[in-house]
Amino acid sequence: MHELSIAYSLVRAADAAARDFGYSEVSAVHLRLGALSGIAKDALLFSYDLATEGSRLAGSRLLIEDVPVIIFCEQCQTEQVLPSIQHFRCPVCNIPSADIRQGRELDIVGLEVRDELTTPTTTPA
Repeated sequence: MHELSIAYSLVRAADAAARDFGYSEVSAVHLRLGALSGIAKDALLFSYDLATEGSRLAGSRLLIEDVPVIIFCEQCQTEQVLPSIQHFRCPVCNIPSADIRQGRELDIVGLEVRDELTTPTTTPA
């Protein structure tokens, strides 16, 4: 289960960002996760709870935005969202495409932190 090592990496990155901005507590980490990232969302959520134990992220939530696969269709000359990652064909004209424009993401896009006054604040990662 490589999701555990990924969760530890996410926690280290988020912890470093919070420390750099001077925050002592993180209440949530916002993550964009592409359908082609090779990461099982449920396993990552489970692993995140283990990885945060004993850190400034303990008790925080991992909020995942699912990112669909978008390809560029040469025939239609436009980007198309794939309804399934099983078939890399344009959903409009059915022409195959290997020009992937989105779907491989694994990006921390923000942190929810608490300052000394316990006011929730969102900080870009």
